[in-house]
Amino acid sequence: MRPYRINIPDSDIEDLRRRLADTRWPVPLADDGWERGVPVGYLRELAAYWRDGFDWRAAEARLNAYPQFVTEIDGQNIHFLHIRSAEPTATPLLVSHGWPGSVAEFLNVIGPLTDPVAHGGSAEDAFHLVIPSLPGYGFSGPAGAGWTGPRIAETWAELMRLLGYDRYLAHGTDTGAVLSLELARNHPENVIGLHVTTLLTFPSGDPDEMASLTPADLAKLERLSHFNEELSGYMKLQATRPQTVAYGLTDSPVGQLAWIIEKYKEWTCADKVPEDAISRDDLLTAVSIYWFTGTAGTSAAIYYEDAAGLRDMLVGARPAPVSVPIGVAMFGDDVFPAVRTLAERELPIACWTEYEHGGHFPALERPDLFVADVRAFARQVQTEI
Repeated sequence: MRPYRINIPDSDIEDLRRRLADTRWPVPLADDGWERGVPVGYLRELAAYWRDGFDWRAAEARLNAYPQFVTEIDGQNIHFLHIRSAEPTATPLLVSHGWPGSVAEFLNVIGPLTDPVAHGGSAEDAFHLVIPSLPGYGFSGPAGAGWTGPRIAETWAELMRLLGYDRYLAHGTDTGAVLSLELARNHPENVIGLHVTTLLTFPSGDPDEMASLTPADLAKLERLSHFNEELSGYMKLQATRPQTVAYGLTDSPVGQLAWIIEKYKEWTCADKVPEDAISRDDLLTAVSIYWFTGTAGTSAAIYYEDAAGLRDMLVGARPAPVSVPIGVAMFGDDVFPAVRTLAERELPIACWTEYEHGGHFPALERPDLFVADVRAFARQVQTEI
């Protein structure tokens, strides 16, 4: 286990700027709105800012302000942030991102979670944070085949063991929520409780089950259907041909930018542009991590590795039970709304909170609500232990 500092070579930054300057742009389609994909006019302006205005060194310094490490588990390099609270009673909390996220997704909540007294909380709300980069993502570097959600969950269990944490809470967003469910399912002796902001709930096909759903529940299922029909093209490509997708994303920074920035528009509370929900510099920090580490293909591959499990969920297959308490925070603008009654078929839901505003990346969009919800769940779980 070795200390780690991010230090992207100057030559890589200059190469990015050159490639951005040399971009071959497509002709706008129709009125250049978002209906057909990312508008050319918007992306040209954002790419120009990435080239001439965005300060990667400032983003790098912000990441390097926190202790980072790398270690090898199951033959794979694993990068992680490990921030210990000064509070002696702090609870260990393992935080997992998804796609197209990274460890940078949680920078805005590290302070409040590790030092709550300085951010309006009490000492009892403190956490020791472990925030790893998924295998094949970011500074965990490229990964070979076979990195499924269950395998990553086992890697996380080993990481926490190596760090000396026998009992801990876990949080997951997006793919991080799916693999964290596996962690909780297979290691109830270690996981005190699981907090998620993404939960996939699909009907089983039972007519009685559908008849019991409220109009609000049915509206959520309709939104999931809209996602499958209109917004899931990226998933189908990454779940079937991740290597083919990787060529364009690895060679073209504008291609990588468009591929990711579309999600920050469609999955958040953004109105007209992604910056309505998340700051431009935070958006470009996320994209830059994928670009500089060359992990477009290996990060996409998790969809390929877990494609069978996703198909099972879509047809209402029931996974093995989970015994640890689960806290769910649903944000009203998220592209993946969850239905509580469907979740409660096999999950021990300890608390469920729905927020009107905020989307798929709440630690970036609504860090205040994110922190408050994690704190509230931790208090409830620890009271019941």
